Amino acid sequence: MRTTAARRLARRTSAGAGVAAALLAATVTGCDSAGPSAGNERGGHSAPRWNTSPASVAAVGDSITRGFDACSVLADCPEVSWATGSDPAVRSLAARLLGEAEVPARSWNYAVTGSRMADLPGQMASAAQHKPGLVTVMVGSNDACRPTASSMTPVEQFRADFVRALKDLRTASPASQVYVSSVPDLQRLWEQGKDIPVVRQVWKLGICQSMLADPLSAEAVATARREKVRARVVEYNEVLREVCAADALCRYDGGAVFQYPFGEEQLSRWDWFHPGRDGQARLAELAHRQVTAAAPPG
Repeated sequence: MRTTAARRLARRTSAGAGVAAALLAATVTGCDSAGPSAGNERGGHSAPRWNTSPASVAAVGDSITRGFDACSVLADCPEVSWATGSDPAVRSLAARLLGEAEVPARSWNYAVTGSRMADLPGQMASAAQHKPGLVTVMVGSNDACRPTASSMTPVEQFRADFVRALKDLRTASPASQVYVSSVPDLQRLWEQGKDIPVVRQVWKLGICQSMLADPLSAEAVATARREKVRARVVEYNEVLREVCAADALCRYDGGAVFQYPFGEEQLSRWDWFHPGRDGQARLAELAHRQVTAAAPPG
């Protein structure tokens, strides 16, 4: 009888130890009533989540992000930049996300007027040094705005440079989020200014001749040239969408800037092509809506 009782005691002890071990395992692995998916998320196996309140902002790109022609003719005006500007009339993306007082310390603008996609990797490298919570990208207009339509950046080169820029950023600052603006509809901008004599004179200084040369010409050659430039912009935007979609921490604007109906009040009073203060404010508004949304545009 003592042997039988001992065996019963051993079985009870073993069962109790098994229950305790199971409870301990559940505690350590984080399992709960939410099911396996919650456990995987806590274990780091799910895709990284988009943070709608990044703690810092770095901007890369071209003249639009530098506020070119927004304050005076043929000059940068970074204080009105949609991305990192300090002008309260614009309320830049950085000001909306961080608060105006924090913009000088927690935002950086590495955009350069005249830049093309080939320049983006270098700008990204500069931005990555700060390990920013968010990097804004607006580039591509100058790849389409060339002396002639035939000299526009080839689509595959545009793609290769964008892929390299994102890859370099991921190597240097893997946690940085990226907001990518679509390239504006250059043909729409031509339509806004072509009938204004003083604007046509400014355009002759060399602004986007692939689109703006012979602005009043309705001949088939001129029309075909403009349509070719617009088609290339559409192709660039598709590249931006595809490459961004392959990065879990990249959010494309869904074509918001390309589709925005820029009018007289949004454009520079000097060239009727770059955004003025109001246009910069509209870009900031669009970006803030996208960055703070719970999900990217469909």
